[in-house]
Amino acid sequence: MDEFDTFDFIVNDEDEVMLLLYEREGEPKEPCIILNPEDNSAVLLRTPEEEIMLSGISDDIFDSLADADKLLVCELSRTENDEDTEIVNAYEADISD
Repeated sequence: MDEFDTFDFIVNDEDEVMLLLYEREGEPKEPCIILNPEDNSAVLLRTPEEEIMLSGISDDIFDSLADADKLLVCELSRTENDEDTEIVNAYEADISD
């Protein structure tokens, strides 16, 4: 697996979840995330044609996602040096199950 295929979730004090992942080609279009409670996974539909599988989501994060209607997604630049990483795209994805 490519290190740029990794992702992480962060939750703020208001229990709002943010997804961090590395940038993809092209602009997001009508993004949404579909939750699968059977195995704590989700699929981010970045565009109608592009699916990003998110598996192994912790129970706490999954519960926060299930309670929300939108997910903030931040796409990070692909750099060799972590200190040079920047947010390239930030957008909201509708949450459905």
